[in-house]
Amino acid sequence: MELRQLQYALAIARELNFSRAAEKLHIAQPSLSQQLAKLEKELGVQLFSRTTSSVELTWAGKVFVEKAQAIIDMAEMLKREMDDISQMRKGKLVVGSLPITGSHVLPLVLPAFQARYPHIEIQLVEDTTRNLEALAASGETDISLLSLPLAEPSLAWETLIEEEIVLALPPGHALANPDAAEGGVAISRLKDEPFIVLKKGQGFRMITVDLCRKAGFEPNIVFESSNIETVQSLVAAGMGIAFVPRMVIRDPRLPHTPAYVRLARPRPTRTLVIAWRHGRYLPKSAEAFIAVMKDVIRQQDALAGGPVAP
Repeated sequence: MELRQLQYALAIARELNFSRAAEKLHIAQPSLSQQLAKLEKELGVQLFSRTTSSVELTWAGKVFVEKAQAIIDMAEMLKREMDDISQMRKGKLVVGSLPITGSHVLPLVLPAFQARYPHIEIQLVEDTTRNLEALAASGETDISLLSLPLAEPSLAWETLIEEEIVLALPPGHALANPDAAEGGVAISRLKDEPFIVLKKGQGFRMITVDLCRKAGFEPNIVFESSNIETVQSLVAAGMGIAFVPRMVIRDPRLPHTPAYVRLARPRPTRTLVIAWRHGRYLPKSAEAFIAVMKDVIRQQDALAGGPVAP
């Protein structure tokens, strides 16, 4: 049994499709099928039930995949530990990030990190919350910048920022009046408002939906976007309202800017975390990156966002 055979079986288990697994592994499909057949013959069990239309794990396959993942993780941990010992501050770090959150945080963090550790290569992976969690769980990213709650139970995490959530309104909206919003807007007052939200798979969409449900209603969603900046532009154009994290608030001097007001106490917040696969060796470069990120966040007022009506 070879490590590459374990990796092949894990790829098939993730994709449940031989063609896609072979493509991800950059090998020919017949070669992948031959290696799996060789592995199953050596083990004396069938790992996958295959028909012309589907691929499913057998009971033995489920047991094998769980143990194989642990072996691959241990092999990777050993390699990383040896790399750290031999290379010290040299290496490569794969960082996953939510696109908009990363665009506000990483430009502050990356220059500071590279100034301290110029020989560490950073590879950025931007994706949706759902995909980033999967990438972190499979070890394809070393660390990922995400927001709570995490749906993937295999992830460990460390808190970076507790950030207030505010209400974005079209300019001239009745609730944008300081008198109407005095003390903050109760979310229950938004029951009949049209909401603009991020698309499914984005963590902040679920935060929006959960806040409305806790206030006793389902949001009336009229538009969806994959980009929080598009959401804000639609709000500014009068197409609806939206919850936004404070760090993305636009400068009121810029065109196409919504009005922002705070929500009633207790003010809702989101928690940004740095996450990685639980039990996986965290390289020294990742530990250093987290430390730099915490230092920069503590020192920067920029993450507080722009002005908001009290």
